[in-house]
Amino acid sequence: MRESGILLPVFCLPSPNGIGCFSKEAYRWVDFLEKAGQKYWQILPLGPTSFGDSPYQSFSTYAGNPYFIDLEQLVAQGLLKRSEVRKCDCGLKEQDIDYGKLYRNRMPLLKKAYGRSLEKEDPEFAQFRKENGAWLDDYCLFMAVKDIFDGASWDQWAQDIRYRWDNAMYYYRTTYAKEIGFYAWLQYQFDRQWKRLKAYANEKGVQIIGDIPIYVAYDSADVWAHPELFSLDEKRRPSAVAGVPPDGFSADGQLWGNPLYRWDHHKKTGYRWWMGRIAHCFTLYDVLRIDHFRGFDEYFSIPAEDKTAVNGHWEKGPGIEFFREVKRQLGEKRIIAEDLGYLTDSVRRMVAESGYPGMKVLEFAFDSRDSSGANDYLPHNYTQNCVVYTGTHDNETLRGWLDSIQRGEMKQLRTYLGRQKETEDELAQELVRTALASVADLCIIPLQDYLGLDNEARINFPSTLGTNWRWRMKKEDMNAGLARRIRTVSKLYGRN
Repeated sequence: MRESGILLPVFCLPSPNGIGCFSKEAYRWVDFLEKAGQKYWQILPLGPTSFGDSPYQSFSTYAGNPYFIDLEQLVAQGLLKRSEVRKCDCGLKEQDIDYGKLYRNRMPLLKKAYGRSLEKEDPEFAQFRKENGAWLDDYCLFMAVKDIFDGASWDQWAQDIRYRWDNAMYYYRTTYAKEIGFYAWLQYQFDRQWKRLKAYANEKGVQIIGDIPIYVAYDSADVWAHPELFSLDEKRRPSAVAGVPPDGFSADGQLWGNPLYRWDHHKKTGYRWWMGRIAHCFTLYDVLRIDHFRGFDEYFSIPAEDKTAVNGHWEKGPGIEFFREVKRQLGEKRIIAEDLGYLTDSVRRMVAESGYPGMKVLEFAFDSRDSSGANDYLPHNYTQNCVVYTGTHDNETLRGWLDSIQRGEMKQLRTYLGRQKETEDELAQELVRTALASVADLCIIPLQDYLGLDNEARINFPSTLGTNWRWRMKKEDMNAGLARRIRTVSKLYGRN
């Protein structure tokens, strides 16, 4: 079946409270998708973000981002006053996110709501804590202790709690029970609000494509609570870290810094931690995109003390055995393999044997150094079992990309499309049509490309800090005219 959808992170939604969240605007967005004839809403990871604000560096692989909790719903519950919400300065720029203000001003407001929630018992909250205790207890303790140590990474905490000695665990859990309860309550509110929004989307015929990073952040409840799962030294610091080798985009490669997995240990447990993680994702999403899929075949290992990825080397991952175990334990799941970048024959075999659709990105299709037409990202080389994108959250917008490519690439693109005189704005929309017209079963277009926006609307510039994960759409972008245009072109190519 030919289908299509739109890529838009939750934080990009409009809202009066500084960041996109599960507000009435999110419901308007779902209505927009329905009117536009779209069957999928693709988002980025929903976890609580740490330093750098990246959803791919989270304090927990299970927890949800408290910034996404809609304050108006707390007003409706009587836990906040509307005047308190209005006075809270969470950032006033319509198309930008000020994470500093969110941290300084929004969290105290949520604590106030939590304090009022304690005035009466909530059996549903108690049940939520009980059902999710396997991950929730460690996460909430982790966050409470992190506050006690002024936000320091867990490897900088006092030795007793850093190593989770029994007496320390008891002391912190009893002494800071209220603080721990606050973080549990945030997860309860997040869970209720997100699942209500997801149910609304599903009722409208819209399915959610979620995203699971292959790695977790070192400064996370996952590594602190389960050090045996990761390649750590005797001081529980990474012995090697993740990244990718030097290539045409980066002479030094990319140093991500995430701890690597002890795959031998995971195998002995039947990949229990991973199976739990993936199963949890399918309570949040309908379809799951696995980021850096090739890392399950081979992963790049970089000495932890290095400042670049130059001295890294490849090591073997669990391979197709891992995905056989996913199917054995969890059944058939709808998964998208993020198989971008340099692919070896063994990676291609793993993707093929898994049966999961891989990804195609049009921005990778045009290379003036290769005129053979063999580029895997050129639409005439697609098979049906793939997902085509104009670009991803890590890429330039189409309009920005067209302004930055070399003359030879522009010539190749125009020749391929048969469009010699069109403007860059027209070429951007032609590329959207080309993606929709391809044989790929699923086509996902970033909203910025439907809007024709330049790189001011780019989500992420990899390997940089300070300007990423901040762009938000305007409220008026969700208009009937754009919905009709998207619906018309999707219908033209049999996608709705």
